[in-house]
Amino acid sequence: DADGSTRGEAYVVVQHPFKRVVAALGSADHWCDILILHVNTKYCRPAVGAPGNSMLQVAMGRKFEQDLDDAYQVDFSYRKLHSDDKLLQVELDAASGPMGTRDYRIQLEAVPLTGEQSFIHLSYAYSYGVSARLAMQAYLATMGSSKVGFTVVSHNSAGEPEYIEGVRGAVERNTLRYSLAIEAYLGAWSAAPDQRTEKRLRDWFAATERHPLQLHEMELDEYLTMKRNEIRRQEEPIAK
Repeated sequence: DADGSTRGEAYVVVQHPFKRVVAALGSADHWCDILILHVNTKYCRPAVGAPGNSMLQVAMGRKFEQDLDDAYQVDFSYRKLHSDDKLLQVELDAASGPMGTRDYRIQLEAVPLTGEQSFIHLSYAYSYGVSARLAMQAYLATMGSSKVGFTVVSHNSAGEPEYIEGVRGAVERNTLRYSLAIEAYLGAWSAAPDQRTEKRLRDWFAATERHPLQLHEMELDEYLTMKRNEIRRQEEPIAK
């Protein structure tokens, strides 16, 4: 977190063959199934973008059910930069986002490992101005005051770890949430087609609950109800 921009990185070994990773992550259509798992994603639908590019119409909001009119629309361009039997590179970017944030970029690289494994590098970044910084400071002083990330910055007198707070903590949480969403999406490919959505939701929630200090937001029933409703809603194009 420096000079008005933030960036988070995740490096993951997934228990899925590279061909499955390419089939799942090399298409813009599948990325909405990934992004909607995140608690703050309220809507996601593929659309036609600039020539040669796909676009994802995304609405970002609060960690509870809300009308789309109360959420922030973010239009992501999707580009597959490289794809062969040794490397997959894709990028999603958006010029603007909520509360004055801008230059959103989600980048993914994947390579095959031996056997049925693949290696994924995910990065999540955005920039912010004065208004966005003030909004983030207000959030961190109120609803987000108890939120922490994953980097250990010190230990207390009992020897227990103390974790990074503030903007960096928020970026670390979001980076891991997106990483876990990718893993949940890949894992659901083993289920019957009509069972994949439910498996993705439950697997993503279970994965976040392994990190309750950082990622717990609600109980399972509340999450499932919210996401089922949001997934049904995104079957219709977003109103302009």
